Amino acid sequence: MKSTFRLIIGTSILCLTTLLSACGQPGPLYLPKPPAAKPTAKSGAVAPTTSPAPVAPQQ
Repeated sequence: MKSTFRLIIGTSILCLTTLLSACGQPGPLYLPKPPAAKPTAKSGAVAPTTSPAPVAPQQ
């Protein structure tokens, strides 16, 4: 009886210790922002702008 009780207590302590050991891990608690995209156009070049297709009026 005593050995079973000690096994249960020992296993419980081991599990609790394992779970609590992760509480103090350092690191950011948020997702970092993705890096800004670098422009691929050559310097001085202007990217062409696109306009939406004209919409016919509803009748």
